[in-house]
Formats: sequence, C-alpha cells, structure tokens
Amino acid sequence: MGLKANPRILVVNDDGIDAPGIVLLEEIARQFSDDVWVVAPDEERSGAGHSMSISHPVRVVQRDERHWAVRGTPTDCALLGIYEFMTDKAPDLILSGINRGPNLAEDITYSGTASAAMEGAVLGIPAIALSQIIRYQSPIHWDTARKYAPIVIRQLLELDWKPGLFVNVNFPNCPVDEVTGIRATTQGQRPSGCFRPVRRVDERHVPYYWIKIGFPEGGDDDGNDLHAVLDNKVSITPLQLEMTAHAVVPEIAALFADADAVTN
Repeated sequence: MGLKANPRILVVNDDGIDAPGIVLLEEIARQFSDDVWVVAPDEERSGAGHSMSISHPVRVVQRDERHWAVRGTPTDCALLGIYEFMTDKAPDLILSGINRGPNLAEDITYSGTASAAMEGAVLGIPAIALSQIIRYQSPIHWDTARKYAPIVIRQLLELDWKPGLFVNVNFPNCPVDEVTGIRATTQGQRPSGCFRPVRRVDERHVPYYWIKIGFPEGGDDDGNDLHAVLDNKVSITPLQLEMTAHAVVPEIAALFADADAVTN
C-alpha cells in the first residue's frame, strides 16, 4: 500500500538549510504536497553519518512557520522535526537532500543525507535520500535532479513500505538529455582508500589534517549503484536497518557451541 495523497513531508539535508540542493528539493516536494516542513543544519554537516548531539546543546533558529535552522546533525534535525516542530501530526514522508555529491556504495555509512533517511526508518516513517553526483570544480547538473526526482518520488509513493526500509537515490553526473534510464540497484563497494588523512602544517608549524576524498576505480559490478551511474542511469537502492550477516550466524554459533563449558 502506497502513501496517501498530499502527504505531510519533512525535508532535511546535511549540506545546510541554504544549500541549493535543499532549496530544489523543497520546490519538488511542493509538487506532491502543500504540507512541507524544512528542518536542516545551519551550516554544512557532510560526513556526520548517523551521529546525534548528546554532549552539547542543540540551538535552533526558527525562520518562519515551517523552516528551522539547527546547530546540529542531520539526525538531530529529523528528531527535532518529528518530536518538537510537527507535534500535531508526524510526517508521512521524509525527503533528505538533494546532496551535492554522491552517496554510493560505502558512502552511506558516512553520509548525513542517508542517515537522516535512516532515522526515518528507525521511527517507522518512509524516507528517501537523494543525491546529485558531481565532479569537483565542474558545473553541477541540478537540472538532472530537477527532472528525475519528481519521477522517482512519484513512483516510490506507491511502494509498499516495509518496516526498517529506506531508499537511496543517486542522479548521474550528466546533463538531462544524456540520462539513459532509471535502475533499481544493490549497494556497491569500492576498493579501499576512498578517504585518507592528509597532513599539513599551519603558520605556527603545528601539524593538522584534512580528510582527502578520492574515489578509486572499481567495485562497479553489474547491477549495483556504482555500475548504474557509470551508465548514466538514476540509481535507486532500497536499504534496511537490519544488517545481520545471516549466512555467518551458524558459523559463529558453531565456534561458540562449547562456550558455556569454557567459561564455566
């Protein structure tokens, strides 16, 4: 059973409340509903993952009736939107993004964009993370996301949303007229080494580090998200909270079959 017409939508992101991607996403969300709320970080929180602020206060600035800027993580934003700002009725749908950059393969473990959608899954709310793939220091093809995000969202509204499910969408790094289709995908995995610390020295001769992002080629097996976007296709990957490696459970159980005897 899909979502009802005119759903209440919570829009979040990790690039910040003024980022072009979230401005575009709100515009798109309004094609589906007049009940759209925006709760987003007051500045970029890329790479925040599924973190939440538990050791310092989360400050909030309300910009108008349905827009809040949060000094916190994307997960904080989802929690505040659901529990504090939309108190009369919870959202029917969370849209997270549109991220400036890819959220493919293992990116989702770092991504604040994906994690805000993940928080929706934790709370039983259908959630979609959306990202526009870019090449740094090159024009961003926002028009690709502008055209295909409504198509993707409209179809996903008809999905039978199972508990613990969220969906990760990536738009390819190409102009609209070069997109070759939409593909349901699995999550890929790149070769190791995408993120590395780079040592530098400041003007007082004190070392510090940047985390350098560099995606090595590989891991684009047929059917996964990496392969889809190389083919200039929109990638749609269903993800779930339940991460148990079920095939390994019997092996571990066998290893510890005599554990009680050993510990006693």
